Amino acid sequence: MNTYEVEFLIDMLKLYSPSGEESAVAEYLRDTLSRSNFDVRIDDAGNVIGTYGSGSPTLLLCGHMDTVPGRLEVRLDGDLLYGRGAVDAKGPLASMIMGSKIPDPDGKIVVACLVDEEGDGKGVKQLIRDNIQADYAIFGEPSGACNITIGYKGSLHVYVECITPTAHSSAPWLSSNAIEKTYEFWNSIKNHSFDCNKVESRFYSVTSCLTTLKGGGTPGLIPSRCEAEIDIRTPPQISPEKIIKTMTELAQDFERRNPDVKIKIRDAGYIPAFEADQRSILVRALRYSIRKVCGRIPILLKKTGTGDMNELGSKLNIPMVTYGPGDSHLDHTPNEHISISEYLTSIKVYREVIPMVFKLHRNVGD
Repeated sequence: MNTYEVEFLIDMLKLYSPSGEESAVAEYLRDTLSRSNFDVRIDDAGNVIGTYGSGSPTLLLCGHMDTVPGRLEVRLDGDLLYGRGAVDAKGPLASMIMGSKIPDPDGKIVVACLVDEEGDGKGVKQLIRDNIQADYAIFGEPSGACNITIGYKGSLHVYVECITPTAHSSAPWLSSNAIEKTYEFWNSIKNHSFDCNKVESRFYSVTSCLTTLKGGGTPGLIPSRCEAEIDIRTPPQISPEKIIKTMTELAQDFERRNPDVKIKIRDAGYIPAFEADQRSILVRALRYSIRKVCGRIPILLKKTGTGDMNELGSKLNIPMVTYGPGDSHLDHTPNEHISISEYLTSIKVYREVIPMVFKLHRNVGD
């Protein structure tokens, strides 16, 4: 067992760092990167940014230091290491840092250890404000050491307000119930098949989840107002404007069928979908490196969730993927753990892929 690499991850897990409380692990990572000859700074958001090497190209390795709240005992049980953040995402971040120890790289390596990924994304927003520059980027999230995540769906947050007349609850036939009508309208959204949908693929289909329903509250009255929050996950081939337009049309049709009901729709924010080009230098280099280390062709994953890669990918417009050890089904669970052998495998992959990216970039330039 590679003692130093394992002890490094154990130390990270012992430093409890829910969103907003990353300072201790940030200091630890700053010291670790400094000892590896990185030029290190901490930016205004609290991100740790380490730079090593020089020239072109620049490869950004980006992961997050924070975790969801909830302490877990850090323990090693055979090949399995348990602890909050083992998978999401200190394990992937640790493999990046350990794997970036490349002697005399023929390019620049930037390691960005971000805050607040599990919160409001303050860390990645700071990178965007600081106009970070790179030619390629890898995000550290669990894909499995022998797989690559090349896509994440977008996220559209929508508020729906339903307004109806009211009457005494002893005579419910006199007025529509705003809570009931909101739920009816929600079902029309949930069951709507968008033209862009590919029924065989959840990644390439619009999906919706009702996350909050608020209404009523006055005893004796039929509810006259209700608000729903809906989380819509969007595939790359459809714009948020198209989804809002479709929802507006569904609302107008609903109002025609329910004359005493008024539906208002408000867009509360959008993160675009991201899908990497499978022909890019980055994907080719990573596929080659995984085949060499793992002995098999990697699976290219497209996930229905949304991550920091979405936001940065839409701003930088460069080849970008997500890679890291771990099973994402263990994210945020009380049983969160990572395989040590898989973690060490991912470090080997990084030590192969970094020089390969630089080599392929130079060859294209030549």
